[in-house]
Amino acid sequence: MTHKRLEGRDEPILEPDLPIIDAHHHLFDRPALRYMLDDYLADVSAGHNIVASVYVETLAFARTDGPELLRPLGEVEFANGVGAMAASGAYGNCRACAAIVAYADLRFGDAVGDLLDRAMALAPNRLRGVRQVTIEHPSETPFRFMTHPPPRGVMIHPGFRPALRQLSARGLSFDAAVFNHQLPEIAALADAFPDLPIVLNHVGMAMGMEMGEAERAEVFAAWSRDLRELARRQNVTCKLGGLGMPFWGFGFEHRTDPMGYLELAAAWRPFIETAIEAFGAERCMMESNFPPDGRSCGFVPLWNAMKHIVRDCSAEQKAALFHQTAARVYRIDLGT
Repeated sequence: MTHKRLEGRDEPILEPDLPIIDAHHHLFDRPALRYMLDDYLADVSAGHNIVASVYVETLAFARTDGPELLRPLGEVEFANGVGAMAASGAYGNCRACAAIVAYADLRFGDAVGDLLDRAMALAPNRLRGVRQVTIEHPSETPFRFMTHPPPRGVMIHPGFRPALRQLSARGLSFDAAVFNHQLPEIAALADAFPDLPIVLNHVGMAMGMEMGEAERAEVFAAWSRDLRELARRQNVTCKLGGLGMPFWGFGFEHRTDPMGYLELAAAWRPFIETAIEAFGAERCMMESNFPPDGRSCGFVPLWNAMKHIVRDCSAEQKAALFHQTAARVYRIDLGT
């Protein structure tokens, strides 16, 4: 599948001075795709004012030996080192990986506490939470393009909730990656753990792959209903992004012509506006989800699309959406 991350760099940058904390991106070096700090900073240098970013796990650079529970510490060490490099100022003004969301296999239950303590010791100034992808679907359709399909049944595993208690006890957050039909499960978790900050990834991914227009309309209606219900839980915040992945059914990943921001904005607007209406700007944060969203569009058009969608928001709302919510949730001090 063609990757389009470099397309659209000739677009004028909308609101070039607006500070952005990219609330969700990845770094890894795999046979199918390399995306490391130099690649991310090259995207940042294209013009949008990315002042800091949140590194989110992809099972990258895990240790290859030792107890399975502790192998994710390799990724924490990697991301923390990248964060230190960026913080030095030697690579520009963007504080990439200023916060880290690490991987943990939450099926280990209370034993996860040992991993968390070690991870916090390795990255005391950057570790902010944990993610384990928990997407479930009755068909294999959405898993075909994933390099690391997640295990099934994580959220019903007997170890899952004890592991979340370990997160909550340490003041860490849980990044939830689910499809739209699983949103009620996240609402139940939010009720069970009212002191645990839960961050919904990718607007709750309305799964519309290989569906017709009528089916996708039904999915949108169900997603909208369940997202609004989830938003009633004040301990849940929402990441706005991930719309470049094939799950949504837009089909942009199959296009051979460059995607401009206006076309992206037209397709993404109903989802972004619904989420902001449900959660409020103060509980929403913008993400690039790069490089996965690069399947559909370039870095410049992606951020232009997001800015265009919310162009009528107030300055205060834009500040919340593009940097303040992420700074608060992930405890990033911008030094201003």
